[in-house]
Amino acid sequence: MSKEFIELKNKTIFITGVAGFIGSNLAERLLKEIEGIKIVGLDNMNDYYDVNIKEWRLQQIEKCVSEHPKSKCTFIKGDLSDKEIVESIFNEFRPQIVVNLAAQAGVRYSISNPDAYIQSNIIGFYNVLEACRHSYDDGADGVEHLVYASSSSVYGSNKKIPYSTEDRVDNPVSLYAATKKSNELMAHAYSKLYNIPSTGLRFFTVYGPAGRPDMAYFGFTNKLIKGEKIQIFNYGNCKRDFTYIDDIVDGVILVLQAPPEKKIGEDGLPIPPYAIYNIGNNNPENLIDFVTILQQELVRANILPEDYDFEAHKELVPMQPGDVPITYADTSALERDFNFKPNTSLQSGLRAFAEWYRKFYTD
Repeated sequence: MSKEFIELKNKTIFITGVAGFIGSNLAERLLKEIEGIKIVGLDNMNDYYDVNIKEWRLQQIEKCVSEHPKSKCTFIKGDLSDKEIVESIFNEFRPQIVVNLAAQAGVRYSISNPDAYIQSNIIGFYNVLEACRHSYDDGADGVEHLVYASSSSVYGSNKKIPYSTEDRVDNPVSLYAATKKSNELMAHAYSKLYNIPSTGLRFFTVYGPAGRPDMAYFGFTNKLIKGEKIQIFNYGNCKRDFTYIDDIVDGVILVLQAPPEKKIGEDGLPIPPYAIYNIGNNNPENLIDFVTILQQELVRANILPEDYDFEAHKELVPMQPGDVPITYADTSALERDFNFKPNTSLQSGLRAFAEWYRKFYTD
């Protein structure tokens, strides 16, 4: 692990999926904390979930820019699978750091809509890798670090827990997971062939305000308000390593400043400047306990009445295709290299979500 840190001040950072949950929070934080930062953000603004939330996130970014006039954010609406758009961004803005967070998300959706995953997660990522490769053409300094989103789903139905980046990940149980594992392999090949410093981050069940409506905590809230039943999979015997969005962003910012070191091996070829980290809470929570805390926070935020009959609105159902019974991150590598460990409790994270939800939908 290189201890050469990149000074972010006045850097140009290309964030794909900038209107997404992690991308928008990352952009906001960088604009607030790093003087003279220039962000170029790409997003196709697709309607996989409510576009109003994506537009709200972009408005928050615009607000940050207006409050930090030395920093800049250029938003480009376009698709990562469009090679010409990606090439034009690299040619015009010459980003020094690339953070690839654009992806077609969702495990279950990948079963019925595989095309979207190949276009975004495979072809889109290939376009990013190619653009990084050509950023060094004609002796240019080029990209100093490529950071990209992988996923805890690459661990598939591995029996050994907690999941370690040292574990084999050869048995994905969804196409989504297979595309994320493919990203890691593609990044490794490009790191080896073209000496591109790259770091993959396996995110574990990210949640928080203005998150994705297809995630359980958000979907459960929507259904409970309508008086509909929520389905709790695997009869409640599911555990998830819920990781709060602020912790995820903290981890991403630390990692993007520390690219893996470029070294030449005995064969005269680059030793791939390549790293993978888990970013999770290192504390899996039972889904039933999670739902109980969510209920308490929805009542506390006056989203649901105190006498709401939760038991009547719960249904325990079998496991879904593509799902796994537990996710649990071994974060020791992240602690070792960055002295960092996510630590937001589920209660404070869900409280922040409930308060945002009330303001966004009911106030």
